[in-house]
Amino acid sequence: MLSGVISEVDEPRRELLLRDDLEAADVVSAHREALRVLRDSIDSAHFDAYSDAPWPREVVPAYERASSMAEHRVAGGVRPAKGDHGMGIDVDVRDDAQFDVLLALIPFTIHAEGWRQGREIFSASDTGTALMIAVTAQQEALLMSRLSASGVPATAFTGQPRGRQGLFARWSRRRSA
Repeated sequence: MLSGVISEVDEPRRELLLRDDLEAADVVSAHREALRVLRDSIDSAHFDAYSDAPWPREVVPAYERASSMAEHRVAGGVRPAKGDHGMGIDVDVRDDAQFDVLLALIPFTIHAEGWRQGREIFSASDTGTALMIAVTAQQEALLMSRLSASGVPATAFTGQPRGRQGLFARWSRRRSA
């Protein structure tokens, strides 16, 4: 590696949280644009095929595909036959069909995560009400441009105040205590 060159792996990431005062359509767009921007950075991802609300009609085919993905992994021996097949469905984000399922369901699921080399860079939960992303400066600029082009307010995401741990880190600690 050349001296002074920082790879994306080493590049600092800024955590952004989705604001909770957005219109429903803006929430959906924000989730999907964030995931599109982070796609090339994600090396592992999974989601739960559950929602606290009925699945919107337009995502029902994606939900059915998610169920099929889970059953296929059980049949292939990748997942145990016992247990909840709708939880923790792994996604290969390089596969367009699998990514499209994740993209469709992400704003409505109770839980989804994307990781890069052991670091969580995307976490969506609570049926669209919670979204945390960790972006590089270049990804943040691209995301803001994409949001603007979609008509989503530039203030859709807020930076995390310094000195505070992430919302999901605090929640995980609380659950394990």
